[in-house]
Formats: sequence, C-alpha cells, structure tokens
Amino acid sequence: MLPHAEAPRADAVVHWTSPIVPASRTTLIESIEDTLDHVAACADPETAVVLWESACRLEALTPAELARVRWRSASARGLCAEVSGLHDSGLETIFAVRMRPLGLALRFQVPVAGRRVDALIGERLVVQLDGFAFHSTSADRTRDVAHDRELVARGYTVLRFTYVEVLHRWPVVERAIGRAIAQGAHLAAR
Repeated sequence: MLPHAEAPRADAVVHWTSPIVPASRTTLIESIEDTLDHVAACADPETAVVLWESACRLEALTPAELARVRWRSASARGLCAEVSGLHDSGLETIFAVRMRPLGLALRFQVPVAGRRVDALIGERLVVQLDGFAFHSTSADRTRDVAHDRELVARGYTVLRFTYVEVLHRWPVVERAIGRAIAQGAHLAAR
C-alpha cells in the first residue's frame, strides 16, 4: 500500500474490473458507462433503474446510445433494455418500476391539453407525480391546478400523488389507481 493510501472501510465495495471506456491509471473520474456497469452489479433493481434513467437525462444519453455499449453483465444488459429516457425525475422512474408488475398500459410524458402529463393509464386516467423539483412554489401549484381543471373538463380523471406517497406509502397509491381502474376511469368515454 502507498504511504498516502488507506485500506477501504469494511462496508465499502472495491471494484477491480477492466474499464469499458479506456482510462489512464491516474484518471480520478470514472466514465458514465463504467459507473452504470458498477451500478448494475451492486445496486438493488429499483435504485439501479433510477440511476440509469437519471444518467440518460443528465448526460443526454439516448437508449439507442446505451444499447451500443458492450455491457459485461446480464444485469447491465437488462437495465439497458429497460431504460426509456422518458422520465423527468427519479420519482417518475420509481413510479414506473412499481407499476410494471400490474401489467397496465402506461405511457409517460404524453402531451394532453397543452402540457405533458407524467403518466397516462389507458386512454383517460392521468397520474401526476409531485416531486419537489417541479412542484415547490405557489406558481407551480397554480399551474398544476389549472391544468388539472382543463383535464377534468376534457373527460380525464386526474390522480395526483406526492413524493412521500410514492416512496413511503406505495400501497395507498396502488389502491387509488386500482379503484380508478375498477370504475373504468382509464377507458375512453363511450
């Protein structure tokens, strides 16, 4: 060990792999591809998807660009196939991951009534997710309420959930969506 180095902590995970992106021995910052490869190997599936989607958004990577990377592991290839690049936030990604087992027809970031909605289930059930980044001011709330009114006037059902509900009270979210679907709120008017 070098005189200025120290052993990793007991709870640390040290990765010794050949890089996907060539780097010099003195490079201090790992490439996004190598970072995502490590995330695929170490993080739980939900966290991994959130980080991969965030990387797409922050690094302006498309799913097609990620698909061209020669991923080493099945978990990285699986994540690559799962990433859509459509989610505006980690909250939306977590919602998408948690909704997947229900097998519903979900579309994300669909333009409806002049603005994109976070999720559209079927033809008429809008789900809006209120994370802090886009819903923290009075102006944000006013804009959201006005859009909700327009959506309802056009025949949509709007369900709005907070960050805390999605992350810490998921059964409440799932139950509300289930009830709306049981009532046919997701179906086009006949």
